[in-house]
Amino acid sequence: MTFTLDERLNQIIPRITSREFLDSKGLGNEIGFWIFDYPPEREMDVRDFLNGTVLPALSKNVPTIRAATVNLLTLVSELLEERNLLEKAMEMQLDKGDESALAALRSVLKEDKLAQKIADQFDIPNLDLLILTGVGSVYPMLRTHTLLSALHPIMGKTPLLMFFPGKYDGHSLRLFNTLAEDHYYRAFRLVPEVE
Repeated sequence: MTFTLDERLNQIIPRITSREFLDSKGLGNEIGFWIFDYPPEREMDVRDFLNGTVLPALSKNVPTIRAATVNLLTLVSELLEERNLLEKAMEMQLDKGDESALAALRSVLKEDKLAQKIADQFDIPNLDLLILTGVGSVYPMLRTHTLLSALHPIMGKTPLLMFFPGKYDGHSLRLFNTLAEDHYYRAFRLVPEVE
């Protein structure tokens, strides 16, 4: 049986509110990294569902599920603002193009620095769940598979759920369903297309 996106969306809340998910049970000693992949053209539907249904449900759950959401574009923008580089980066992009701007930002936007910024912003051991969004918005400034790898030592036992506009087959991430595959096999698909 193949699930539509709407059917898959409706499976998110029961899965992420289950004790098995929150306690990372049955993962064979793997860390609780989860990916909800979806067709990129449905970005706004997924975003609306997350903000209008999933996040309110977590706060109404009994007991309340302590979740934090990180929009990666906001995270990148904050990091650049803190270093007084946001305006300079935009000017460089206009003057010298995307490639020059990306090359100049590469050392600032290293995934381990972003992972540490997430750790500094949130009390991860006291969260029940960390949600990552905005993956498509930050491409090509950062690579999600590298960010996930940088988050491994930081997350501990706290599950992480990344909303991914593209395809994840359990072995590789394919952003926007068109870009070259980034091999990443340490996450689980939250809701498969077929069951």
